[in-house]
Amino acid sequence: MSKISIIIPTINEANNLPLLLSDLSIIQKEGEILIIDSGSDDRTTEIAGIHGAKVYKAKERNRGLQLDIGAKKSNGEWLIFLHADTRLNHDWLVKIKSVLKGSKNHIYFFKFKINHKKVIYRVLEILVNFRSKYLKQPYGDQGLIMHRSTYLKNNGFRKIPLMEDVDFLRRLNNKKNLKQLNFPILISSRKWERTNVFLQAIKNWNYRRRWLRGESTKSLYIDYYKNN
Repeated sequence: MSKISIIIPTINEANNLPLLLSDLSIIQKEGEILIIDSGSDDRTTEIAGIHGAKVYKAKERNRGLQLDIGAKKSNGEWLIFLHADTRLNHDWLVKIKSVLKGSKNHIYFFKFKINHKKVIYRVLEILVNFRSKYLKQPYGDQGLIMHRSTYLKNNGFRKIPLMEDVDFLRRLNNKKNLKQLNFPILISSRKWERTNVFLQAIKNWNYRRRWLRGESTKSLYIDYYKNN
C-alpha cells in the first residue's frame, strides 16, 4: 500500500491539469495520482497519462461519484481529494508528510487562497478561512485529506453531482476532527471573474441553503451549471 493517493475529478481540464500535475510530480514513488474523468472531449485524459497518473472513467458527470470511484480504486493509506484547477506550493509534500504523522481520525483541509492579486480576494480569503476554521465549514475546493479508515467509517462521498463535500462533512460524527492546515492551496479565480465576488458568494450560500432545505441535487445541478 502506498502512503498517499491523490484523487482528482475532471471534466475538460486540459488547461489547468498540467499545472497541478506538475506541482504533484514530486510525489514519485511515495504515492499515486488518480484522475477520474467524466467525459472530457479535450486532452484531459491524454495529459493525465503523460504525467503518469492513473486514469479512470465515470459514466456520468457526477463529482460525488468520481470521488468515490477514486477512493475505491486507490491504494493509499491517506487520501487527498483535490480539484483540478488548484495549485500547491513547492514544499507541499514535506509539510503534508509531517501532518500525516498525526491522528488518523483527523480530516485536514488547506488554507483558502485565491491566485489573483485583487484586494477583494484578500477579503474573501479572510471570510472563508474564518468560516472554515472556526465554524468547521470548509468546501471541497480547499482540498480534503483523510485516512482511508476515516473515509470508510463515514461512508465516503455519496454519488451526487454537487454538494458532495457539504454532505460528507455534515455526516461526520465529530467536527472537532476537522483541522485547517497552516499552509495554503491556491484556488483559481475563474469562477469569480465572471461576476461580482460577493454576488457569487451569496449565490453559493443560497445553493447550500436550498440543498439543506431538501431541494434535489438534480435541480440544483441544472441551476448551478446554467449560471456558471
